Amino acid sequence: MQQFIPQNPDYEAMIRSKMEQNHFMNFLGFKSNLITPGLVEGFLEIKPEYKQQIGFLHGGVTATLADLAAGFAAFTLVKKGQTIVTIEMKISYLNPGIGESARARGFVIKAGQKMIFAEAEIFTENNGEETLVAKGNATYAILEL
Repeated sequence: MQQFIPQNPDYEAMIRSKMEQNHFMNFLGFKSNLITPGLVEGFLEIKPEYKQQIGFLHGGVTATLADLAAGFAAFTLVKKGQTIVTIEMKISYLNPGIGESARARGFVIKAGQKMIFAEAEIFTENNGEETLVAKGNATYAILEL
């Protein structure tokens, strides 16, 4: 994986602050355990209301996890006074999301001056076994605040 140099030396504090302000992320209960330049990882307990009609993790929740992980990974690389917004996203569902918890890992592929390209992998854990459920690709625009 490529090594990135953050443009903001306080990127981790900035990310943690933005995570506290992200109402939907907090509503879901997504918690980050790893924040490094260009890489963010977090976990989610899979509650019954996050499942679709046959008991798999809902695709919308899966896509949200991909956007959160990849988006915050992208956000680690912006300058102070900048933010990012999702401008394009694709998700590929690879396996049913069966398990007690989900792990989302987002990482930057390329960081430019106006856009950042990132990917995410979503895993579920069921009885100690992890399964890759989905992969996502996203493009984020960098905006001046």
